[in-house]
Amino acid sequence: MSPLSITKRGLDIVASVSALIVLWPFLVLIGLIIRISSPGPAVFRQERAGKDGKPFVFYKFRTMRTDVDPFGPSPKSGEDPRLTNVGKFLREYSLDELPQLVNILKGDMSVVGPRPLYLSQIPEWSDRQRERLRVKPGLTGLAQVSGRGRITKEEKLELDVRYVETASLLGDIRIVLATITRVFGRKDIYEKRYSQAEHTRGKNEDQKSKCQA
Repeated sequence: MSPLSITKRGLDIVASVSALIVLWPFLVLIGLIIRISSPGPAVFRQERAGKDGKPFVFYKFRTMRTDVDPFGPSPKSGEDPRLTNVGKFLREYSLDELPQLVNILKGDMSVVGPRPLYLSQIPEWSDRQRERLRVKPGLTGLAQVSGRGRITKEEKLELDVRYVETASLLGDIRIVLATITRVFGRKDIYEKRYSQAEHTRGKNEDQKSKCQA
C-alpha cells in the first residue's frame, strides 16, 4: 500500500467509527420509519464493484418500493412513482447513503473515491475508464461535487479517472467540504441525462420542438 492509501485508511476508520457512534440513534430511527412507512427491509443491499473490480455488498437505506426493478434507471425527479415518500426525503438530503459508513469501516469503501457502480457495467468501459477501479469506491467523489445529476455517465467516468490520477489528501478535504455544501443545498440530486447519447437525443428533440412551434 502507498503512504496515501495507508493514511486514507486510517482516516476512513476514524471518520466512520466517529460518525457511527454519533449517528447510531438517528440511523435506528430512520430504519424504523422506513419499516413503518412501507413494506420491506429498511436497508437495501446490492452487489457492486469495488477496488480492482472485486465485488462487495453495498448498503443504503431503501428509498424505493420493493416491487420495482433494483437495477432500473435512477429516478429523474422526486415524482418518480417508484420512490416512497420517506425515500424521496432521504434522497434529497443524501441520508440514504449513511449505511455506507459500515462499508467504509469494513474496508470496502473510502470516504472519498469514485461511486461504486454495477459489476455488469465494467465490460462497457474503455481501458481508460477502468482506471477508476484502481482505488476504493467512495461515499462521495469528484463527480458528485462537479455536477452529479447534471452530467452524463461518460462525464462522471472521466471525472472518476481524473480523481485517480490526481488523488491527494488536500483534494479529498476539498471534495468533502464541497459535498457538505451540496447536501444542504440539495443540488443536482436527480439525473437529467444519463448518457451522452441520451443528452444528444434530448437536444435534437428540443430543437425539433422549437422548429415545430
